Amino acid sequence: MNPVMNPEVVLCECFARDGLQHEPDFVPTETKVALVDRFAAIGFPRVEATSYSNPKVVPQFADATDVLRSLPRREGAMYKATCANVRAVERALADLEAGIGASEVSLLVSASASHSERNLKRSRADQWDNVRAMADAARGHFRMVGTISVAFGCPFEGHVDPQEVLRDVGRFRDLGVGLVTLGDTTGMATPETTRALFRAMRKDFPDVTPIAHFHDTRGTGLVNYVAALEAGVTHFDCAMGGVGGHPAKVQYGGGHTGNVCTEDWVALLDAMGVRTGIDLDAMLEAARECEAVLGRPLHSRVLRSGLNPLRALPRAA
Repeated sequence: MNPVMNPEVVLCECFARDGLQHEPDFVPTETKVALVDRFAAIGFPRVEATSYSNPKVVPQFADATDVLRSLPRREGAMYKATCANVRAVERALADLEAGIGASEVSLLVSASASHSERNLKRSRADQWDNVRAMADAARGHFRMVGTISVAFGCPFEGHVDPQEVLRDVGRFRDLGVGLVTLGDTTGMATPETTRALFRAMRKDFPDVTPIAHFHDTRGTGLVNYVAALEAGVTHFDCAMGGVGGHPAKVQYGGGHTGNVCTEDWVALLDAMGVRTGIDLDAMLEAARECEAVLGRPLHSRVLRSGLNPLRALPRAA
C-alpha cells in the first residue's frame, strides 16, 4: 500500500460506527476490529471505531470496550468513539486509563427540538446541559468533536434556522470543542445551502474546523460535498458502501438513509486531482470486504464500474 503524502482533505471512515448502527444483526467483535484496522492501514487518518451507547438502545455496540482493547494502534490514525451522556464519557475515560482508549469522542446535539426529542430523548436545553457535562469530563483527555444533526433541515419540522446552527457552533467552541460537524441527517441540503452555511461558519468561527457529515438520502451527497469543498471545507465523513443512518431501533425518514459512499467520494476527489491519502486499490478491496461482512451488495457505484479511466494527475505539492 502506498498512500499519497500530504493529503488536501481529511476523511473519516464511518462504516464501523455510523454504518453499523443501522444493522439489525450484530457484527462480531473481531470482524469490527479487522475492518477498523484495515481502514487505518489504507490511509484514513480518522476512523469511527465504536460507540459507548446503551446496549439496550443500540445493541450493535455492546462490545465497545472489547473493540478498543483488541484494536491495533497505528501512527497517525485517530480513533473516534461516540458518547451519548456523561456515563459514556466515564466509560471512555476508564478505557483510556486502561491504555485502550479512543483518540476522539463525539458529542451530539440536534438543531431542531423535535429531532432532539425523538433521537436523543431530551429537549435541546437539556441536551446542551448534557453536552456541557460531557465536555467538562472529556476536556484534556480526548480530542472533542461536536456534531450538529439536522443542520440543513429536519424530517419533523422542515426548515432549520441557519443562525441557530451557527449559535450551536459557538456553544461548542466555548466548551473547548475545536472540530464541529454539520450533519445533513436526512439529505435535505442543496449545493447552495451547503456553501452558504459552511462559508458563514468559517467566517464567524475561524478557530473551529468544520466537518461535513452528509447522508445520500436523495442522491445529493456528492454534489453537496463538492459544494462544501468549494466553501473551504477540508474534513469529511463517509462510509464504505454508503451504509448507515439512524439506529435500527430509532427509525425516522424513509428510503435510503445511508452516508455518502466512501468509494464514490474518494474516486471523485481523485478524478478532480484532490489528494486524499487513500490507497484506491486497497479501498476497493476493503469495500468488497464490507459487502461480504453484511452479506449483500451495497451502494457503491465505483465498486461496480471501476475507477474513472480519465483520472486527473495529482496536484503539485
